[in-house]
Amino acid sequence: MPRILTGIQPSGTLHIGNYFGAMRPILSLQEQGEVFVFLADLHALTSLRDADALRRNVRDAALDLLACGLDPERTLFWRQSDVAFHAELMWILSTVTPMGLMERMVAYKEKVQKGIPAGVGLFTYPILQAADILLYDADVVPVGKDQKQHLEATRDIAIKINEAYGVGVLKLPEPLISEDVAVVPGLDGQKMSKSYGNTIDIFMPEKALRKKVMGIVTDSTPLEAPKDPEGSIILALYRLVAPADEVARMDADFRAGGIGYGDFKKRLFEAIWTYFAPMRERRAELEARPDYVDDVLADGARRAKEIAERTIDRVWKAVGLR
Repeated sequence: MPRILTGIQPSGTLHIGNYFGAMRPILSLQEQGEVFVFLADLHALTSLRDADALRRNVRDAALDLLACGLDPERTLFWRQSDVAFHAELMWILSTVTPMGLMERMVAYKEKVQKGIPAGVGLFTYPILQAADILLYDADVVPVGKDQKQHLEATRDIAIKINEAYGVGVLKLPEPLISEDVAVVPGLDGQKMSKSYGNTIDIFMPEKALRKKVMGIVTDSTPLEAPKDPEGSIILALYRLVAPADEVARMDADFRAGGIGYGDFKKRLFEAIWTYFAPMRERRAELEARPDYVDDVLADGARRAKEIAERTIDRVWKAVGLR
């Protein structure tokens, strides 16, 4: 049974890009392998400098994941910072990682261009990401097409360790790419990302969600004119949350003309609200059990440490620290 691993960064409220790009794919694999999911709070420090907000985000992200279907009986679920071996392995990996490899990382360049401070942590982010994966001998890592470079960097770093200290010190993971939902568009047409401020949160209040959806950027095509469905943010998001026949109807209505973007946005709002309704109910139930999340994360951290310790011991011995 393959070991499947992914992390969710709690740098802000989880949005539907997180859900369709990372959460739903991993949750669908809970019966197909040994699934590991962690809350990447160490990574969040590269962009979030508010301690209270980070603590709140971690708890909210845990609630969101559990509400959306993560089953702690089938999935190992923990907070990254509860297992110090993540940071320890990162340092060892950094000693063999070429500067050029980090300089070629596209995500770093994009974030700096968007005005995110270019700290060393942001620059070396992929090394910690590699440690997250390699620490648990992951077989496969679900990634979107835009994250494939990070997985390739993880493999390159593992190869460097194995070349320096012996074959088999670290396992090389394989990417698992979801072809149907690789990149979820944000309100402005770019990839949906907290960094870009273009997200739709999973559990937004009804009025806030309606306002967000109605604010989606569109062109100036008149109501009566046909509209191009290709590249439409509205239709791209609608495909994620609406039944196939309704998607086909919206596509046809785009091409026929006579309907304005406002009507299409209203349909999108209703589809999003309906899609996440069962999860909102589940989340409310979990919020009424304040100790449940803490217990789940504590148990997950204990089990994760046991697995990670075996890997770190192997690495320490290979490099001469033991």
